[in-house]
Amino acid sequence: MLDQALGALAAAGGTAVVQAAGTDMWTGLRQAVACWFGRGDAQRERTELERLDQAASELESAEGAEAERVHVRQEAAWQARIEALLESLDVTERSRAAEELSALLARHTAHGGASAGNGGQAVAGDVRIEAHHGSAAAWSMGNVSLGNPPQPGPQQG
Repeated sequence: MLDQALGALAAAGGTAVVQAAGTDMWTGLRQAVACWFGRGDAQRERTELERLDQAASELESAEGAEAERVHVRQEAAWQARIEALLESLDVTERSRAAEELSALLARHTAHGGASAGNGGQAVAGDVRIEAHHGSAAAWSMGNVSLGNPPQPGPQQG
């Protein structure tokens, strides 16, 4: 059984695979993850590339309520695969593999940035939305607090 830190690292790896699928980050992360799993074995690396491609295809084709279930299932599956690989290694190899995975995730995931798949909007930082002269603006968000805008002056009618 893995310690808590390695379990969290495996969970981060599973999340990274799911979040990168269908984004600009996918190609680099896909190759790096396959190489990490391959551990120098070219055939194993090819097998992992096929698994990653299958996962991405499943994630991209899921719609509606099914999409959330597929995301959760894929995150759990990739976390379990990472945990299984780490558990199969001796202490020294496990430590090295964990360092490699941590570095891989740092290189191939967004830090403070934002990424969205097809049909999504991603914003890193502040967003300002204004409506002028009777127009309206809408944006779908979660956990957002909005204040009342200033009242128009007499010159604005």
